[in-house]
Order: sequence, then C-alpha cells, then structure tokens
Amino acid sequence: MAETGRLSHYDESGEAKMVDMSGKEATRRTATASAFVELSEAVLAALPANPKGNPLEVARFAGIQAAKRTSELIPMCHPIALTHLDVRAEIVAGGVRIIATAATVGVTGVEMEALTAASVAALTVYDMTKALDKGIVIREVRLESKTGGKSGDFLRAAISS
Repeated sequence: MAETGRLSHYDESGEAKMVDMSGKEATRRTATASAFVELSEAVLAALPANPKGNPLEVARFAGIQAAKRTSELIPMCHPIALTHLDVRAEIVAGGVRIIATAATVGVTGVEMEALTAASVAALTVYDMTKALDKGIVIREVRLESKTGGKSGDFLRAAISS
C-alpha cells in the first residue's frame, strides 16, 4: 500500500514494480475522465459526411476497446474486470468533448481505464478527421472524478468561465 507522499510503483531501492494488491478487499470503484478534441468549423461541418464513417461512433468503440486493454498498454496497471464502461463523444463549441466512465468491483481503481478510453477516443477522432486538417489539437485529458478505494473519492472542481 502507498504511504502518504510516496509513489506506490517503486520499491525501497527506486526500482519500478507492480503493486501487490492481494491483501486488499474488493469494493465498487468508478472513474470518469474526459478529453477535448479542438476542431475547426470546417472539420465540424464535415463530420456527418466523413467517408470513413461516423467519427464519433468509431471513437466511442475505440475508447471502449482501449479501456479493456489498458493493462497491456500501461506497464504497471493490473488487468481489471470492468463491470461497466461508457464512452460518449459529442460535438460542442470548438470541437468534440469525450467523456469516459469505467466501473469495477475489485481491489484497484479504474482511473487508468477511464483515462485510456478518453485518450484513445480522442486519438480516433483525430485519425478520422486528419485528412481535413493537420492542426487538430487534443487537450485537457484529465480525471474528472473517482469513487472508492483507500484514497477516497475525488471530484474535479468546476472551472468557472
């Protein structure tokens, strides 16, 4: 278990390690992450006519697929049996907002799964629209909230405009 002020993925000698979760009790854990894909008005207008298919739906599927493979991408992540995963991609002013929510009943959290889902969904929007504009920007990939676990709940404070 991590001590306060100490990174959990390192041993006493500073070597990277996978955390031993065998002594922890399974609890319900959730996490929501988001990403924003900044798109020009021309790209936003072209989304419905994309010859590769609906970029938002493809991005949604890509995010779901990625979350299930997080432990294969992030070396110290434990494989997690996800009990729920939802990825939404919606057109908003200036681009596409991605929201990914993951849940499990287990001994470790699902923050990385939610963040991976949001990141890969955003990358998929880029891939599906890059022919129209190479200046697309992916920004604000972040954890919005989490519940469960030893560290307790987290809710990102709303940013006032």
